[in-house]
Amino acid sequence: MDVLLLSRLQFALTIAFHYIFPPLSIGLGLILVIMEGRYLKTKNPLYQQMTRFWVRIFGLIFAMGAATGIVMEFQFGTNWAVYSRYVGDVFGSALAAEGIFAFFLESGFLAILLFGWNRVSSKIHFFSTIMVALGAHFSAIWIVVANSWQQTPSGHHIVGLGANARAEIVDFWQMVFNPSALDRLSHVLMGAWQAGAFFVLSVSAFYILRKKHVDFAKASIKIALVVGVFASTMQLITGDFSARGVSRSQPAKMAAFEAHYPASAPASLYLFGWVNEKEEKVRFGAKIPGLLSFLLYGDPAKPVTGLQAFPPDRRPPVNIVFQTYHAMIAIGMGLILISWGGILLWWRRKLFNLKWFLWICVFSVLGPQLANQLGWFSAEVGRQPYIVYNLLLTSQGLSQTITSGQVMASLAIFGTIYFLLFMVFIYLLNGKIQHGPSTEDLVMEGHRA
Repeated sequence: MDVLLLSRLQFALTIAFHYIFPPLSIGLGLILVIMEGRYLKTKNPLYQQMTRFWVRIFGLIFAMGAATGIVMEFQFGTNWAVYSRYVGDVFGSALAAEGIFAFFLESGFLAILLFGWNRVSSKIHFFSTIMVALGAHFSAIWIVVANSWQQTPSGHHIVGLGANARAEIVDFWQMVFNPSALDRLSHVLMGAWQAGAFFVLSVSAFYILRKKHVDFAKASIKIALVVGVFASTMQLITGDFSARGVSRSQPAKMAAFEAHYPASAPASLYLFGWVNEKEEKVRFGAKIPGLLSFLLYGDPAKPVTGLQAFPPDRRPPVNIVFQTYHAMIAIGMGLILISWGGILLWWRRKLFNLKWFLWICVFSVLGPQLANQLGWFSAEVGRQPYIVYNLLLTSQGLSQTITSGQVMASLAIFGTIYFLLFMVFIYLLNGKIQHGPSTEDLVMEGHRA
């Protein structure tokens, strides 16, 4: 197989597996702040029990995220040496900021969060919870900044020629606030809040169905629904802003999202379909004429730049981008229905009695994970054939000395290790969920006032 394709598959595997955990830690961090804040305000020991239980699960997720994130950074040097040199000055500053302002903050207070219940005051522990949650969010900020620069480079100039060319920062804040950074950051954070909310919702619904830890589960599910309905609704709004930004800065990607081929014509919005890239048509599709033009510009007759405006070798793989993008939207709409449905049933006092809806809640934990992964696939594949948009082709960023055999062997090893690691994670997570909240967590004497 082609070494470029294998290297891309290897990076896709490692980053997709890693990205299971950061959204959970970000979303769960926010929920921990809410739960412990409720405990400090009400002094209800049930909220302390909730916080202690979810802190233990947070620690497991954090460990998995830290371990799997290291591998990606090594791949920059092994598989993508030319790319690493090209973006080194830009990524060096962003990733250094992530380490200083995010990882050190998060990991520094994590020990107090996990083990400080009997050693520090309740206010100090709550402060540590806030710092850990902020650290998780700061990490997302700097990672999204670095990735967004690849999508919409700014604040730099190019030094050197050919294989020795590299980007150097000339305006740090222009690099940070590149044209897509804020739109993409808000979208990523809402996806992370969804991941945390629906994770708590799933476990809580499972407890209610099994008639275990019922008071604990009812209190948890209410907090999860409030966060979930806010994040799901805002995800729709931030997605709209992000799509508008893509249409301005990456028109080829926007055209691929909806398989819009005419160089300049009003664009329809597809509900579903299958793209025949050779015929440049969507088969078996259902579309709403002019709706994409209306959503982007407020005018259904407004022309949208299509794929035919770009040479064939400068277009992304259309069908892959089309399918992942539409699947992400479909899941997102489903999550909105579940969260608002839960709020409505809660208001009507039917939430905890409808088994069919609780089972939907149990399996809804998969929704944000799938949507987050599909969103990244559509964004990253939609940037192709560039690894840095309009500056560096993906094929040019590859290391020159690696062979397909080396990448295939490492891909097989990573796949095996990650499968085993995921099985260990599921085993440990299932053990914590099956054990449930500890009765000792209700004892308030162990937590200093």
